[in-house]
Amino acid sequence: METCIIKSPLGYTKISGDDLGVASISVLNSEEKITDIIPIELEDCVHQLTEYFEGKRTQFDLCLNPEGTDFQKRVWEALQTIPHGKTRSYLELSQQLGDVKAIRAVANANGKNPLWIVVPCHRVIGSDGSLTGYAGGLYRKQWLLEHESPYKQQSLF
Repeated sequence: METCIIKSPLGYTKISGDDLGVASISVLNSEEKITDIIPIELEDCVHQLTEYFEGKRTQFDLCLNPEGTDFQKRVWEALQTIPHGKTRSYLELSQQLGDVKAIRAVANANGKNPLWIVVPCHRVIGSDGSLTGYAGGLYRKQWLLEHESPYKQQSLF
């Protein structure tokens, strides 16, 4: 398993993967040494994340290979159907998966998403529109949603 650390606007990001695909992407809460030479298996992921943060990419085209249960993988696949700049509630996501009673299980699987940004768990919000739990911190979730919003807030001052 190859690993690299890059710097993003939201902090240091750790990417792991191999020939079978990207296994994990996570934002770190500490300063880390940036990788000097990106492993070839991770170059495309680094490139696409860079384009995303520059506002040049709205969809990812990567081979993904996360570890998880079959149910978690179904939830993560459903997350990838949420369009850039849009949100879904946990209830809507559980309805999409065919079981409205699975809302807590869906939320739990969402929270265990190992592929930060690429599998857009940040696009899932509460039914009342609130920014509910986010493993990377709610300020990062807010930043990502604003970054993807087609309506940019202008500063008054």
